[in-house]
Amino acid sequence: MPVFRESLQLRLPPGPPPPALVAIPARDEAEAMPVCLAALAAQAMPDGLPLAPGRFGVVLLVNNSRDGTAALARDMAGRLPFPLLVLEESLPPELAHAGEARRRAMEAAAFWLERDAVPDAVLLTTDADGRPARDWVARNLLALEAGADAVLGLITVDPEEHERALPAALRQRSAEEERYDSLLVELAARLDPDPADPWPRHDCESGASMAVALDAYRRAGGLPSQALGEDRAFCDALRRIDARLRHAPEAVVVVSCRLHGRAQGGMADTMRFLIGATDAPIEGRLEPALDAARRYRLRALARRIFRAPLDAVAAEAAGFGLEGPALAALLAQPSFGRAWEAVAAASPALRQRTPLERHDLLPETRRVEALLAPLRAVPAETPNPVP
Repeated sequence: MPVFRESLQLRLPPGPPPPALVAIPARDEAEAMPVCLAALAAQAMPDGLPLAPGRFGVVLLVNNSRDGTAALARDMAGRLPFPLLVLEESLPPELAHAGEARRRAMEAAAFWLERDAVPDAVLLTTDADGRPARDWVARNLLALEAGADAVLGLITVDPEEHERALPAALRQRSAEEERYDSLLVELAARLDPDPADPWPRHDCESGASMAVALDAYRRAGGLPSQALGEDRAFCDALRRIDARLRHAPEAVVVVSCRLHGRAQGGMADTMRFLIGATDAPIEGRLEPALDAARRYRLRALARRIFRAPLDAVAAEAAGFGLEGPALAALLAQPSFGRAWEAVAAASPALRQRTPLERHDLLPETRRVEALLAPLRAVPAETPNPVP
């Protein structure tokens, strides 16, 4: 990375960049990338008024590409209403993955903003095959201005592509799992409310729609270099510094439903696997309703006793399956995010997740709906009862 940063000094254009930069990694995206740039060119405010000129720019990092993606982007640059910086990289095989490409794109954008000491600088990122909604940039910036340190947008797939690419049985399964996931997210929001991330929200944490204040990006250590899951790993790093994360359902990016993607082990590979394995286990983050409710209640309790006196911590330790001194030691972290991570790893009540079987999805959906019914009846300003 030091060599990469040194090379950037020679490749960055003169003059300060806009205060917000969208970092996009691309590899062999000559077909999809122009659609992404066109969507960014059409950005407007939520009320339809145009964005102020010079509000954002784009850094496109093209790596290991053979289809002329970079040349096509440079040809488009003069017709776009925002500055476009196109960088080309040839990554060695061990680094030629989506995580490293996104990391370099974001580092290039960050370096440009830092070089000119741009105040209140913001990094955004999406995928080269993504189509940001017309108000995507504005929605992210508004959420940051409202107090968020990072904004995770909602990812949807093109409905026509979805119908063409996936069999009806898999689409039905996906809809049922998404419904259950949404109910769990609501349960978490009501049992362990976060003022920075109120309901309605989602739990998608994807590099296809992410925005972060440059200061928070640096404090979290930047995007990690890993072949898969770099986006969720970065969000975990943000939580460790108690950054305010907003999962904004109004910041939307539509992504392709292609079955042959660029990232090995990514969404395309997962969809191909599920087409041939309709009885495959449900996505591992989902757990039975009562287990999830216990997790959210304990997280809310951990927030209340974080930095509390030892006797207050000891009085609640049994609920975590821990002794008082052990729980106090786990909570003695510089941030709640780190404390919760330690508690969740050590607590017998939290460290193992019970797999949710496919045949249990419908009854578990009914169970979480039953848990939510009394919570929804409570006015927002009243503390939620614990079911």
